[in-house]
Amino acid sequence: MGARSQSKPFLKSFPASFPAGLLALALTGFLAIGILASGCGRRPAAEQGQPVMEVKVLQAIQRDTPITYEYVGQVQAQKEVQIKAKVSGNVVAKMVEGGASVQAGQPLFQIDRRQYEAALLNAKAQLAQAEAALSNSRLDVERYKKLAAQGGISQQTLDTAMSAERQNAAVVEACRARVQQAEADLEDTLMVAPFSGRIEINELSFGGFVQAGSTVLATLSSVDPVFVQFSMSENEYLRLTRQGDSPMQPGWGDNLRLVLSDGTTYPLTGRIEQVNRGMTQETGSITFKASFANPRRQLLPGMYARVIVQGEVRKGAILIPQRAVQQTLDKTFVTIVGQDNKIETREIKLGPKVGNLQVVENGV
Repeated sequence: MGARSQSKPFLKSFPASFPAGLLALALTGFLAIGILASGCGRRPAAEQGQPVMEVKVLQAIQRDTPITYEYVGQVQAQKEVQIKAKVSGNVVAKMVEGGASVQAGQPLFQIDRRQYEAALLNAKAQLAQAEAALSNSRLDVERYKKLAAQGGISQQTLDTAMSAERQNAAVVEACRARVQQAEADLEDTLMVAPFSGRIEINELSFGGFVQAGSTVLATLSSVDPVFVQFSMSENEYLRLTRQGDSPMQPGWGDNLRLVLSDGTTYPLTGRIEQVNRGMTQETGSITFKASFANPRRQLLPGMYARVIVQGEVRKGAILIPQRAVQQTLDKTFVTIVGQDNKIETREIKLGPKVGNLQVVENGV
């Protein structure tokens, strides 16, 4: 059956015994699908002398239809880090305000560095002292080697001098390590942004004391690109796999569209970057992360949006408006109106939604 576009509603005559205002749909050429509250199997009204009333009939559509799948997603930063001090001390400078955009390497906070400067000077002094002791022990070893070769001292004296040299060399290495640690601590008093992004609003004030490794000064999130995370149920995953449209096959999840909470479509497309290794036991679903460029900073972490995934093209799919469907418990029905005006209610199985229409899998 060739592709047909949806046409406007038309009026069809039905007996007066049918309630007025009932909705029906017509599949062009041979049937109509709709919602009728009563009247199935009755004799034509004309035979009973009843007036004929008109009900509105809408046309169904049969065409090759690209199937899309829709999921609820949430925007997440691709990189997010809590900025914690590596050293303890009082904050003496705050270079950014909460909510500001920062660049990688930009200074954020300064911790009082005086005690760390003193620690570095002390470590360097200890290193100099250790290096002097090592230099002296090396001179001793050289002299003792000459004396031992001439028999002027015992071998034990030489061995003792050489052992002292090794000990002093170890002390020098330990002092150098302390100098490096003191230099690192001093450098860590200035905290910089590890990457470009936006910093959260925080209540940290000038002069506040921070504890190394525990106090969170701020949280930094990247802004471009962003992730949109969504989940798919196990049953839907199995259904798509049986249809040959498995989410695990290459190309599935390319050219994703995003519909924001106000109904507008995000102008840039995205693609799936990460798929969880398996189903989450708590929810029985598999998680996906799609990447979207965000050059205008329109997408913010925490926002919700609908993720539209392009699937297969369904050949000759029958589409009906969702309002033509009757739902009873776990069953779905529509009313078929033939050319002879006979009414029949049929149970159908619905497929994916396509705009305000829905695909009928079988039953029509």
